[in-house]
Amino acid sequence: MSDIGRFERRLVDDRRIPRPYDQIEIRGLRVHAHHGVHEHEARDGQQFMLDVVLDMDSQIAARTDDLDDTIDYAKLVDRVADMVRSTRFNLIEALGAHIAEQLLAARRVAAVRVTVAKPEVELDEDVDAVAVTVYRARPVHVR
Repeated sequence: MSDIGRFERRLVDDRRIPRPYDQIEIRGLRVHAHHGVHEHEARDGQQFMLDVVLDMDSQIAARTDDLDDTIDYAKLVDRVADMVRSTRFNLIEALGAHIAEQLLAARRVAAVRVTVAKPEVELDEDVDAVAVTVYRARPVHVR
């Protein structure tokens, strides 16, 4: 991590300089998992499609060009896929909330938007997918 990155991070952490948020997006992550209310969903599993948007300040990383100053999206994809595979929820609302809350715990993340879609959903009508979007953000503290 560069000295510039360290200095700017300290200013941001101390909230002396307000920063606008940039975004890292993961679009169309496909994971086979066992979520759902029905017995066959738990037994056989199904495909889930996820979009994840992280609001964060990437100005330091843009200046330093150092992976340590941002969120590694390869690790982010692996972490989200692991959360989808290693948990079991009846509702995609609960799955989306779990992922959002876990990702929001990262210090660099200011807000998270997670969309969980079920493209193989069985309904009486023909639809491409059903989806739920969950949004979580850190409380804003004014000094």
